[in-house]
Amino acid sequence: MAVYQIVEIGADVLREKAKEVKEITPNIVKLLDNMLDTMYAANGVGLAAPQIGVSKRVVVIDVGEGPVEFINPVIVEQEGQEDGSEGCLSIPGVTGEVMRAAKVVVEALNRKGELQRIEAEGLFARASQHEIDHLEGILFVDKAHKTHRNR
Repeated sequence: MAVYQIVEIGADVLREKAKEVKEITPNIVKLLDNMLDTMYAANGVGLAAPQIGVSKRVVVIDVGEGPVEFINPVIVEQEGQEDGSEGCLSIPGVTGEVMRAAKVVVEALNRKGELQRIEAEGLFARASQHEIDHLEGILFVDKAHKTHRNR
């Protein structure tokens, strides 16, 4: 497995709409494995492929309940609202308050190419929305109503 360098704010790939994955190949499976290694090495709870410079609609998340992998994810339902603190591996040293849906339902392919429908709430819902935003070229600071620079 490999740990990739995480690209930071200012990199063009973070502002582009990521490309749809047309076929689950061994390279996509390897990408998922390496993204998980990278996320864990950085002590993150989520990572989108654009954050490692790869313009693909691929996300990994682990909020402490084991890894979840999304390929071509789409939020198909959302409910409620919650304000909460967020940070981002691509924007080190900054946190912000962001309003997000309290609950979401995400449809995405898994590494076997099977369509999955996952209900998320709490931190998992927040991380899902944050990472799917990355696939659209949106950063949490674009949605934050308050940001803080950490020392």
